[in-house]
Amino acid sequence: MSTDRDDLSPATRVVTGGRRPEWTQGVVNPPVWRASTILYDDVAHLRATAGKDTHHRLFYGRRGLPTQWALADALTGLEPGAEATFLYPSGVAAVAAALLAVLSPGDELLCVDSAYDPTRNLADGLLARMGITTRYYDPLIGAGIANLIGENTRAILLESPGSLSFEVQDVPAITAVARARDIVTLLDNTWATPLLFPALSHGIDLSILACTKYVVGHSDAMLGSVTATPALWPRLRDTSFQLGQVVSPDDSFLGSRGLRTMAVRLAQHGRAALQIATWLQARPEVADVLHPALPSCPGHAAFVRDFKGASGLFSFVFAGGSDVQRAAFIDTLDLFGIGYSWGGFESLAIPIDPDRHRSVTRRDRAGPMVRLQIGLEDPADLIADLTRGFDAWGTVRP
Repeated sequence: MSTDRDDLSPATRVVTGGRRPEWTQGVVNPPVWRASTILYDDVAHLRATAGKDTHHRLFYGRRGLPTQWALADALTGLEPGAEATFLYPSGVAAVAAALLAVLSPGDELLCVDSAYDPTRNLADGLLARMGITTRYYDPLIGAGIANLIGENTRAILLESPGSLSFEVQDVPAITAVARARDIVTLLDNTWATPLLFPALSHGIDLSILACTKYVVGHSDAMLGSVTATPALWPRLRDTSFQLGQVVSPDDSFLGSRGLRTMAVRLAQHGRAALQIATWLQARPEVADVLHPALPSCPGHAAFVRDFKGASGLFSFVFAGGSDVQRAAFIDTLDLFGIGYSWGGFESLAIPIDPDRHRSVTRRDRAGPMVRLQIGLEDPADLIADLTRGFDAWGTVRP
């Protein structure tokens, strides 16, 4: 089976990618290779191997095995123009390794103000201790990012849409400015995945995924990835090796298995979420629905221009009310679990307060906010569950 054909659609490539015959040995799924020590024929063999690039070459377990390579290879195939992909034990680990690969003491990072909270913690914590400064920018800044670039700016970190308030960034405008100034761009592309937004095709240098979400898809493994352009791959690879980053073969196998169905799952997540988001717009208890596919969402025009579809995560704003009412709404839900993460087969609901994690783009809201992850349940059942939640919201005193 050929796994590297560039004439196949992304939906086909998630099925065929990474299944090289030398890794599968005739088995449909690349099997789980568990190893730390690799044995050599003799000293000459050991020395010859140590002096070569160990990418896709058995060397030592920490450098990877066919189980890890299969997933990384498949993810690379989803990003036209990519050189290779490195895997990490979590999405946060992927963000950290990508930033450390391109930043040094004295450098400045421009980070979108709507970034995932652990990303902000990394920037304000570890990077700050290393002497790397971070300035936050409005996610809707677009080409105006040029006005923020300083003498020491070396990288721009984007997240589009933001994972709480869902502003969609004008990625091509930002990357055009960055390339003209020789600045590296990194994108947390977890919400869309390369199926809905091939990041490197829009000018991004390093595309980051929390594979825990849609790639794994079953809420049973922690995993992250960074896919790099040819120019950035050596820096990413060497930094990741120096940090000792490695993913277990079992988690890599779960990632590969989940990837095979990601296209059909993502389509169902997207259809159901948009149906429910549209229904929420008509509820009197709701002031605003922040879903990139809806015209009311900030950056919607960029979404229509650049994205191939929507996934299953969005938020909504109550029309007034209190935190007590919001808690009653969520606690009443039966089909929505209360928990972090998203991208699995199950629906989730959590209270969110984006302004707690903002420094330059605080926005007025009519009332408390809730983020919904729409799983693979029947949307009609989810709507009935949400209706019960609104009934509870209305019976609680503010």
